[in-house]
Amino acid sequence: MKVSLSTVREVIISLLLIILGSFAQYRFNLVQKVVGYAPNSITERSSTLSKIANSQVPESRQEEVDFSTFWEVWSYLERDYIEPEKVQADEMVDGAISGMTAALGDPYTVYLPPEDNERSGQDLAGAFYGVGIELGYIEGILAVIAPLEDSPADVAGVQAGDLIVNVADEQKGIDEESAEWSLDKAVDVIRGPKGSPVTLTLVREGATEPLEITINRGEIVVKSAELEFVESNGKTVAHIQLSRFGERTNGEWDQLVNQILVRRPDIAGIVLDMRNNPGGFFDGAIDVASEFIEDGVVVTQKGQFVEQDFKAQGQARLKNIPIEVLVNRGSASASEIVAGALRDELGAQLIGEKTFGKGTVQDRRELSNGGGLHVTIARWLLPAGDWIHEEGIPVDVEVKDDPETEEDEQLLKAIEVI
Repeated sequence: MKVSLSTVREVIISLLLIILGSFAQYRFNLVQKVVGYAPNSITERSSTLSKIANSQVPESRQEEVDFSTFWEVWSYLERDYIEPEKVQADEMVDGAISGMTAALGDPYTVYLPPEDNERSGQDLAGAFYGVGIELGYIEGILAVIAPLEDSPADVAGVQAGDLIVNVADEQKGIDEESAEWSLDKAVDVIRGPKGSPVTLTLVREGATEPLEITINRGEIVVKSAELEFVESNGKTVAHIQLSRFGERTNGEWDQLVNQILVRRPDIAGIVLDMRNNPGGFFDGAIDVASEFIEDGVVVTQKGQFVEQDFKAQGQARLKNIPIEVLVNRGSASASEIVAGALRDELGAQLIGEKTFGKGTVQDRRELSNGGGLHVTIARWLLPAGDWIHEEGIPVDVEVKDDPETEEDEQLLKAIEVI
């Protein structure tokens, strides 16, 4: 008996949805088992596909999971939806998986379809197109974790902590509130072709009314680590600006450490500036902290089953050099790990403003369809045992930067207290 193309297609979709990451041979064997059977009604087809789907569910879950409603809805959409050209199988599968991760209620556990996953890799590599905003959530509202320095968003006046309540893009035909958006959708909408405009409606702490800022998108090259030697109050300080923990960080970091060691006799100390650093690689945070901490715990990772201490490793090339740390509301995740470790292990003072508060670890899993899964696998704790998620790390010396002046009040304060 011939099998209809529709049936084969639906079987393949079922398999993609349920067993992403499984072996190709296992998928092939399962398809062979259903060849020769062609359901002739929606109800019969849904029942058959549901059984196929359930056959891939772990044995402990088979009695709990019923996919019949899923396929019932799929069939109704395929048969009855007014614009059949919009019923795209791949997009519907991606949407179903995205909905599955969203059901956990964790904004940092997300499914990335292949295009988004490729873009995520480009971001970590340090170059992409967009407006230059690191996105996150503040009390469940889409927010700016940090504008990247000299990016179109930074030049337009977007600030860390701004809540993004609406996004408008005439070319894309979009003018929507962001209340129900995932991070993926926010990135998709806010990014666009180079030079094209996008308008963000922002709610800013202290402002009486929402702000509308139109930004022309541009090429974003992320600076990872930079060094300058600052003269102030009769002393020389090595000012390290660490803007993220990405693929560029290790090479750039090695170069600046060598420069500091050459000038070691001349400097009074180091200011590690992680203001507006949204984080990045977990391992990168441990590597940077280990340049200052010779021995001791940098961070503790507490997962579902295992609790693990990550200790300082490496040569501690910058040990015994006085250090102060600059942070603000845009300092998140990996930058909070470093700041907290230097505070707890070395007694470094944190100067500026309380940090963002992201205390979970995500693992990036590559999937067989080219997509990716960012899944929260653990909480992380500072050496003193603090979990700072949604709370942030308070600073020892609170200093607000005055945007009306050309001076960097926070940096000057950090130099003063070294």
